[in-house]
Amino acid sequence: MVGAALLAGAAFADKVTLKSGSFLTGEAGLIQEGKLLFKSDDLGDLKIDIANIKSIDAAKNHVVQYNDNSTEEKILNIKDGELYDGKGKLDMANVKATDPTMETWHGSVHVGFNATRGNTYEDNAAIEANVNRRWEKDRLNADFGYYYGKQGKTGAGREKTEDRWAIAAKHDHFWTAGAYNYEDLKWERDVIQDLNARYRVGLGGGYQWLDNSVFESTGKWSFNQELGVNYINEDYENNDDEKSDGFCALRYGHHLNYIPKWTDGLKFFHNLEILPEVDEWEKFLANADVGFTTKLIYDFDLIAKIEWDYNSQPANDRKKSDYRYIVGLGYVW
Repeated sequence: MVGAALLAGAAFADKVTLKSGSFLTGEAGLIQEGKLLFKSDDLGDLKIDIANIKSIDAAKNHVVQYNDNSTEEKILNIKDGELYDGKGKLDMANVKATDPTMETWHGSVHVGFNATRGNTYEDNAAIEANVNRRWEKDRLNADFGYYYGKQGKTGAGREKTEDRWAIAAKHDHFWTAGAYNYEDLKWERDVIQDLNARYRVGLGGGYQWLDNSVFESTGKWSFNQELGVNYINEDYENNDDEKSDGFCALRYGHHLNYIPKWTDGLKFFHNLEILPEVDEWEKFLANADVGFTTKLIYDFDLIAKIEWDYNSQPANDRKKSDYRYIVGLGYVW
């Protein structure tokens, strides 16, 4: 996707001349997905196809960001549905963005809760938070999650069915538009699984195959894959496994986000991570999720997803797989 900001000057209105011969005056805005956002003096906010624009009188300096993340400041204009600089038509195949958005922190907080009363007394709650930021060549992401549940036939007789914590952070450094190396760390605690603590640190490399790439027939896609190595240490309440001394594991992960073209505010996502132990390949950890978020009003949204955690060698008398079904409300910034 190529986005550009063509902002009006303080003293003069911008003028857009269409191929039909008509023209508009007002304030030019972003160019995204082949459309110019234009605030017309007479018609208000409009989206105009770049292909329908013959020219725009708003020539001034803009920042062009190339695919290798280098930048250059130059004069841009629109002629016959194409972007031009002082040397001629701009080669958009080499352009990542024009007037890219300033780096800032983004994040979300989602809360889910359900309660049952009657023949069964049950309470379940989940809190998830994320903060992230993308610089020119670096990306930082941090996650927090807490999950709690109690169930029983009476209020006083309820027993804890879930008590899990997870905190993770990851840094990516991009060497090209797609290739990057990363460092990550994660800490987990799961009382029901008799896991007092599991922490891990790792490093590796990845490739961003799609980065908010727009396909006209489907929508916007992001997809990356990663390979690395992790050191993992586990402390169980009821397990004599030698892994409490720590072990090394390989890591494969991928992350997929999809925003369909036919609706605004809806995003599907899927994440997968597999960590096989280096010494014994049949022993491994894995986790995955799949779900969607949809905008409700202002900066609030709804999240619905399924999470899966797998441990091929859990604590004694514990199952290998855990599933969580989460529906919650959130705030996004």
